[in-house]
Amino acid sequence: MHSEADGTRAAPPAPTTKTRRPPRAAALAQVIEGGVVVLRRKLSAGELGSLPVVLVLAAVWITFQSLNDSFLSPRNLSNLSVDIVGTGLIAVGIVFVLLIGELDLSVGSISGLAAALFAVLNVNHGVPEWLALVLAVLSGTVAGTVQGYSVAKTRVPAFVVTLAGLLTFNGLMLYILGTSGTVNLDENGLVAKLTSHYFTNDAAAYSVAAVATGLVFLVSHHGRRRRMAVGMPHRSFRVIVVRTAVLAAVAFTAAYLLNRFQGLPLALLILLVVVAGLDIVLRRTHYGRQVYALGGSIEATRRASLNVTGVQTAVLAVSGTMAAIGGLFLASRITSVSQGAGSGLLLLNAIAAAVIGGTSLFGGRGTTWSAVLGMLVIQSIASGMVITDTPTAVQFMITGGVLFAAVVIDALARRSQEAHGRA
Repeated sequence: MHSEADGTRAAPPAPTTKTRRPPRAAALAQVIEGGVVVLRRKLSAGELGSLPVVLVLAAVWITFQSLNDSFLSPRNLSNLSVDIVGTGLIAVGIVFVLLIGELDLSVGSISGLAAALFAVLNVNHGVPEWLALVLAVLSGTVAGTVQGYSVAKTRVPAFVVTLAGLLTFNGLMLYILGTSGTVNLDENGLVAKLTSHYFTNDAAAYSVAAVATGLVFLVSHHGRRRRMAVGMPHRSFRVIVVRTAVLAAVAFTAAYLLNRFQGLPLALLILLVVVAGLDIVLRRTHYGRQVYALGGSIEATRRASLNVTGVQTAVLAVSGTMAAIGGLFLASRITSVSQGAGSGLLLLNAIAAAVIGGTSLFGGRGTTWSAVLGMLVIQSIASGMVITDTPTAVQFMITGGVLFAAVVIDALARRSQEAHGRA
């Protein structure tokens, strides 16, 4: 072997297994590079997913935090997590209707009707709370089923049928309440505790964060293995790990902030469980696949001999049920039911939350989590306006601007998908 003194260099050592392995930084760079490639592909194909609403939410939080440093305080974030529940549950029902390319205008009136029915039965007639609650929820299910069956059989657009339902159920609510106008609920009762109860033990919030993170990883990994087994495109294991790590960071940060105030709100836990359960119904069941198929093309669905009548009826039934449950949570928040229940901006906020969250107005695209993200944006704007003493008129304009942007993005994404033969 020659030395460097005579003008030659020693031959480099043969590569070993250790030197051939890329360092962690290189591995992370590969994951990031792969993510950028996937992002560009999704953007060009119009598959934006929840990215726009996440960016909007981040912008809203940064803006209001810069204006008032109490916006992201544990107290305000805890209140925000409870405030989104009532309307958020209604918006989840709206997602089901939007997925089949229809619109339900009666959800506000159904929510008010369910709350009024519960209050009158329990407070005025002494019916046990649990029974009054069940009857109130069933009233929403029946109302939605009747409307869904009418839409399926008459083939009249759902917004026309549900517009009639809006007037009918609002009148029925006023009739049930009678001349009393307002019924106060028991502040220590079952319904009142839906939004007033907190799990004060720190372990509760951290346990929910750990379970949620673990379930997401297991479901993602199981889905990857199933797709690999049949030769379908699938995410790499590194991508799944990175996505799970990001979710874990968000979940445990939220748990930490909630524990700094009063702990995990019962209302938030119920919202997460319901949304996750309905997400499984949409993504993992035969019924959910029928809902997406119906939103893609109703004529193609009929020719495929799918039960269009059953699916449309079930979708409106889900919407009515979720509206009734949401109405009970809204009544719980203020521990009373009045003649103004279910009116005002409730319907508009529920629809806006679903659309802002990424559910397509053209049908066939969206998830239950879309409603949660959209509602979080709307309620964050409302909360920020209150903290910064901004006029309500500005809140309406900002929310309207965000909704308009969401609709434009949806339309552009639809056009891009058509250009790529995906719509």
